[in-house]
Amino acid sequence: MAEETLDDRLSDLPDSLLLQILSLLPTEEAFTTCILSKRWQYLWTSLDSFIFSPRYFLGRNKGFRSFVDYVLSHSTASKITKFQIHCSALHNYKSQISQWLTFAVKKNVRHVVLYSPPPYIMSQSFFTCSSLITLHLAESSLVSNIVIAWKSLKTIKLEEMVLVDTEIKNLLSGCPALETIVFNNVGGFRRLEINSIKVKSLKLEGYWVDDGGESDHSFEICVPYLQHLELSQDFHDFKCSLVDASSVVNAKITFDITCIKDLHNDYDQYSDSDEEDEDSCSDYHQAFKTLIQDYLQKLSRATELTFGTLFTQVLCILQFKGVPIPELECKHLVLELHLEKFSLYGAAGLLRASPLVETVNLEIENLPFDDSRCYFEREYLVKGDSIDLQSYNSSSVFPNLKNVEIVISSGMCMKEHLNWEYIRKLFKLSNFLLKNAVVLEKFVIVSKRRRCEICGIKCVSRFLSQLASKLRSSAEFVIAYQELVDVSSVVKAKDNPCQDSDDEEDSCSDYYQDSDDEEDCSSDYYYHDSDDDEDNFDQDSDDDEDNTD
Repeated sequence: MAEETLDDRLSDLPDSLLLQILSLLPTEEAFTTCILSKRWQYLWTSLDSFIFSPRYFLGRNKGFRSFVDYVLSHSTASKITKFQIHCSALHNYKSQISQWLTFAVKKNVRHVVLYSPPPYIMSQSFFTCSSLITLHLAESSLVSNIVIAWKSLKTIKLEEMVLVDTEIKNLLSGCPALETIVFNNVGGFRRLEINSIKVKSLKLEGYWVDDGGESDHSFEICVPYLQHLELSQDFHDFKCSLVDASSVVNAKITFDITCIKDLHNDYDQYSDSDEEDEDSCSDYHQAFKTLIQDYLQKLSRATELTFGTLFTQVLCILQFKGVPIPELECKHLVLELHLEKFSLYGAAGLLRASPLVETVNLEIENLPFDDSRCYFEREYLVKGDSIDLQSYNSSSVFPNLKNVEIVISSGMCMKEHLNWEYIRKLFKLSNFLLKNAVVLEKFVIVSKRRRCEICGIKCVSRFLSQLASKLRSSAEFVIAYQELVDVSSVVKAKDNPCQDSDDEEDSCSDYYQDSDDEEDCSSDYYYHDSDDDEDNFDQDSDDDEDNTD
């Protein structure tokens, strides 16, 4: 073997493909390939994508700066496709950073990612870079007197920043080709108005809290030509109102709020209140109820809607108070719900308000959360989770619903933390869909993870397979349990080789064994003609828990 010559098949690849591979690596790692052989000695000099990070230099700023200078000075690329650099600890080297950015601009850079570069470090040539297509700025700022002329920019992402209204106007006016805007924890503005017909997508992922002591905790969004709108993550106590979203066809509204009792500035005001004073924050939450009512009205014509746990809680309370829910025209409804926190009555209310819906996706997460968090108007939520959803069947038929998918991605061990009251909610909601969908073709239950990282067994998968077996179905369709497998076609009950429930039990008996070959067993199980109903589920819950153990 020592005398054999092994072919270097990687080195035999063409330069263009090797450079494409190296461009995916941090530049520090791509550079080290120069020691492999003469074939690789100068290959890195032709790179057109750079990813510089000082973490490879363990805080040695001088070494990092010298490395960037060396790489750029030896670059032979005629253009730069991507330029990414972390400048968090380099605020004292303004001229050097400005030279790097100027180099990228001269090479007609197309995609730029900059972490913590103050605007005074960036040269004016960077703000007028006509080749720039995507830009990601993090922990920076944009002052309103900077002349921006990114004529080719189509996508911009700003992260961990504060922007005032004038800075946003300046940014939008200097980006005539802009199509996608992403604000991740960006705050400070009070009105976000986008009148360009080219901007199609807006994502607000959280809101940066920097109110400067202002009492007005609100901001407005006016986007008359926008098609996709996403409001997610934590908005704290800031109220985001939609002034105009008349063209939105796809909306994802999953933001969360923080109760005023939990805010640091106001905690002392409520910390001495008696436990029975449950209405101390009622006015605070009433404002968000009104806001969510307006959201449903403004987005009623969207064809694809995604709502989160907060919406189900608010809608539960509104229904008990007799407030009408606007009818939605969506055909694809997604509910991103926390297994323990979502409101059963509220989720059913959203489904009832969507008579045209054809596809329903329930994305269930099971993550730990702080029990001390305020559950505003708790009595309504508790009452809503115990409600009989079948009591209004006649007004809740889904004439167009064809596909239902339930996906659970567990963050906790369901063997150790399983609460059957929460599981019962999911069963009731699933059964509600099954009993009221007259043309249903496919009902899929999916587990994203094979084995639990805590208990080492398929605790989530086992629960879901039991849930599937207990849900009632008809002879016109099947309920399918799947694990990390997509269903590519509808399987009719008459085509299923399983003829009775006993056969079904045997067909997946291997699944319930704690053996190492669990990974290899079939991941598709089909259940139909089950006689178990909601009452049987309640009676068998203790047995289920034993089986799971």
